[in-house]
Amino acid sequence: MKKQFILLFIFLLLITACGNKNENVKKSEVDSNTLIQERLDEAKSREDNNQSEVIEIPKEEVRESEHVDVKEDVKVEKEVTTKTTTKTTTKTTTNNNSSSSTSSSSSNSTNNGSSDKQSQISTNDKKEDTTPVVDNKVSKNNFVSYNGKLKVSGNNLVNQYGEKIQLKGISSHGIQWFGNLVTNENLDILKNNWGSNVFRIAMYTAEGGYVSNKSLLNVVEQKMQMAINHDMYVIVDWHILSDGNPNTYINESKSFFEYMSKKYVNVPNVIFEICNEPNGGVNWNNDIKPYADAVTAVIRKYSDAVVLVGTGTWSQDILDPINNRVNYANVMYDVHFYSGTHTEWLRNRVNEAYSKGLPIFISEWGTSDASGNGGVYLDEAQKWIDYLNSKNISYINWSLTNKNESSALLKSSCSTLTDNCLTSSGTFVKKVIKG
Repeated sequence: MKKQFILLFIFLLLITACGNKNENVKKSEVDSNTLIQERLDEAKSREDNNQSEVIEIPKEEVRESEHVDVKEDVKVEKEVTTKTTTKTTTKTTTNNNSSSSTSSSSSNSTNNGSSDKQSQISTNDKKEDTTPVVDNKVSKNNFVSYNGKLKVSGNNLVNQYGEKIQLKGISSHGIQWFGNLVTNENLDILKNNWGSNVFRIAMYTAEGGYVSNKSLLNVVEQKMQMAINHDMYVIVDWHILSDGNPNTYINESKSFFEYMSKKYVNVPNVIFEICNEPNGGVNWNNDIKPYADAVTAVIRKYSDAVVLVGTGTWSQDILDPINNRVNYANVMYDVHFYSGTHTEWLRNRVNEAYSKGLPIFISEWGTSDASGNGGVYLDEAQKWIDYLNSKNISYINWSLTNKNESSALLKSSCSTLTDNCLTSSGTFVKKVIKG
């Protein structure tokens, strides 16, 4: 009997010990979970006060909770470490640009309402906003630093604030021939002396151009960077001419613009012109629009930058897209004119398209006849300029070259856009852009 009593006593002691252990475990779980929740509540409270602080959860405190497994533990440590390294940058942004910081905090606060606990550990978990933000201290100007990324609104080109903007500038000639004239010195003159806010890089596809000479990509990017450094917009021109139908090299075009749109997705300066002058019997519905839809679809995988699309008959058939537009936003339609050939009849066509809401961009114009030579026809050119200014339509002059032709800006003996080196066309164009 005594032996049975002793065994019963030991059994009761064991039951009591297990009960105490379970209470301690539960208490540990409650304390740990309460601590984590307090940290999360503290993070949310600081976030609501627009403070960009990072809340770190000690590893040992996380491990005390049986509700956080090992994999989650590692993930928490990694995220806390990453966010800690961005803490200084976030504070700097807050100090230097209060409006940007406020916008970011407000956006994160909204996001946290539906996010899980893991994403709430840091107030900066929201994916980085790559939308260009212009410093509030930048005074209003006609360049990228103020206007930021452009978009199409109705038939107008507008800046990041929704204000109308008109781009006025110069196109290079084919960079495989005259790329050496696109220099920092000439871009500096165009910007600071002429007031030009855009530069177009004409990359021919055929005629010794990109399709047979892929090294031109390096030249294009070099010239793009020059324009970007000058706070100018830059048009990357897929310059079809002798190849006529844009579908001839559609695969090359898709590859090129996929690379460009992905690389320059966060650069507000960049505009894509996907076919310069379709010609040779091609038409909008059967040839140009299917091409434009396909190439723009590639661009839109990465970028919502403005896209320019050439129209038929060397970009004169501007009425064709009115009722059959490209299937994407932020698209404008090209018209090209040379004042010795294209007169009031083409202006009337442009005016009709404009009155019907079509967004139009003059990505090429010249004072000569359509060949680039003959003339110059300054009176007719002035009529065009007066009309375009009245409608706030942007225009790019052809071209920065010292080739012996009347549309050239430079005399054949010159390479710099100083006044004494300008042709009669160059002198007129400078006056037009300068206003």
